[in-house]
Amino acid sequence: MAWRDERKGPVSAARKRVAVVGVGTMGSQAAWRLAARGAEVVGYDRFAPGHDRSAAGGETRIFRSAHFEDTRYVPLLQHADVLWEQLQQETGRELRRLTGCLLMGSPEGQQMATVLDSIAEHGLDHDVLDAESLAKRFPQHRLDDGDAVVLDRRAGFIRPELTIQTAARRAEQLGAVIHRYTAVREIVPVANGVEIRTDAGSEHFDAAVVTPGPWVNDLLPDLPWQVDVRRVISAWFMSTAPDAWFGEERPAFIRTSPTHWYGLPSPDGVSVKLGLSQALHRLADDPNQLDRTVRPSELEIYRDLIGRYLPDLCPDPTRLAVYMEGYTESSRPLVGPLPGNENVILLAGFSGHGFKLSPAFGDIAADLALNGSSSQPIDFISTADRVAA
Repeated sequence: MAWRDERKGPVSAARKRVAVVGVGTMGSQAAWRLAARGAEVVGYDRFAPGHDRSAAGGETRIFRSAHFEDTRYVPLLQHADVLWEQLQQETGRELRRLTGCLLMGSPEGQQMATVLDSIAEHGLDHDVLDAESLAKRFPQHRLDDGDAVVLDRRAGFIRPELTIQTAARRAEQLGAVIHRYTAVREIVPVANGVEIRTDAGSEHFDAAVVTPGPWVNDLLPDLPWQVDVRRVISAWFMSTAPDAWFGEERPAFIRTSPTHWYGLPSPDGVSVKLGLSQALHRLADDPNQLDRTVRPSELEIYRDLIGRYLPDLCPDPTRLAVYMEGYTESSRPLVGPLPGNENVILLAGFSGHGFKLSPAFGDIAADLALNGSSSQPIDFISTADRVAA
């Protein structure tokens, strides 16, 4: 995007008018939090909240309290936890169900070490399971010799499509306006704010929260950090032992080694959703022409993992879906103002682990757009003075 600096004139003292560009995972939450604080909110989405063409689909996403990547995420997860409860109470919708999450892998690996550090540092509710107790409580799982197993008790699954539609609808109830099927073509710094340009014309705002998902490189081609957009496959498998998977305590799971992958029992009690980590996702060169065809060769890894760790699952999937996610080199998201323009707040590059945190990031975006700063601990993910992605 070519920035044309047209800024001049005094700053208005009126209630802040804030655009939200992209009303998806992050944008819907930002719109809710901004509207809740009394901002005049206008959202733009190239499709409509809850669509299946980006990163938000797939029926379920994992919520967890412990973190593999960095213990500094835990306070943000705790803030998100409170806001998940608040959004459910305000709307009367079950967006999240806490059924626990099993975290499994070699104790010598960095990710399991970080999980244990985050639990110890923040006093998180958990159980440590040995092979015998795992076999009794969760007989569907197999372990490698020496694997560590932790049950994160304040964990479970989130309904992504319902969450996005619900947050967007709540924002509208609070006064926000959302322009559906309206792609933003350009974001231009102008006098006292930002101009949002679409095919229908342009509007002036005091600030903009930009949450473009996989379209980040299209909308912001001059972004100083690289965000790789990758094609993500979700696959659903039936079980020959459904009682082992479906019931009151049937947790999601994440395995860190030797392959990083995850699974969630479906809320309908019929199948189990499996997914793979970043290293196993192909690059998506053009988010507007995503290849949604899953080839048999792409399913071989699922067969291998099921045979080794989840032998009661039928190895042939009953459902497949393809989505996109944006990854930074460090796997840390980009949260904060664009360089040279404090009125444009960017949320991008969540690297496959952003949905559980989305209410917190929406709240942080509202902080930054309305106040210019946030009390949340975001220094390690902030765009301010950031060099590497």
